[in-house]
Amino acid sequence: MTEMDLIRCFIGLGSNLEDPRAQVDQALDELAALPDCELVARSSLYRSDPVGPAGQPDYINAVAELHTRLEAETLLDRLQALEQAHRRVRLEHWGPRTLDLDLLLYGNTTIDTPRLHVPHPWMRERAFVLWPLAEIAPDLILPDGCALKQCLAYCPMGTLERISL
Repeated sequence: MTEMDLIRCFIGLGSNLEDPRAQVDQALDELAALPDCELVARSSLYRSDPVGPAGQPDYINAVAELHTRLEAETLLDRLQALEQAHRRVRLEHWGPRTLDLDLLLYGNTTIDTPRLHVPHPWMRERAFVLWPLAEIAPDLILPDGCALKQCLAYCPMGTLERISL
């Protein structure tokens, strides 16, 4: 792939079922193997409190930087296929899951379609997205011109815990 053809994307990964650490590690390997994509960087793994219904196990999260030639919705299709391969079941909003893959950023593009919202609508509120993202892209500027470092100032780590490199 040539740099001219590639779009810089960031993918949020999370799991809190069926050996979450292994789920996220395997998904990172699968992202690296996606056709027309190149895994450029991956954050450490982080343990986070669940968002959503009470009584869920903690999550394991990470962020990956992917360079791709794929259109945004085609990339979304590939991410959802990986979720299905991990037996993702969507029973309740923000419920427990074997694997969650979110397209956080797609180049410097803003996308608002029935299927896809980029930048991810809640990423600025989620330490488990911002801190791993800052680990691999500390000087990132979001599509609206806001520096990632500014977002971190309003979203402290709280109980988020880095567990591995």
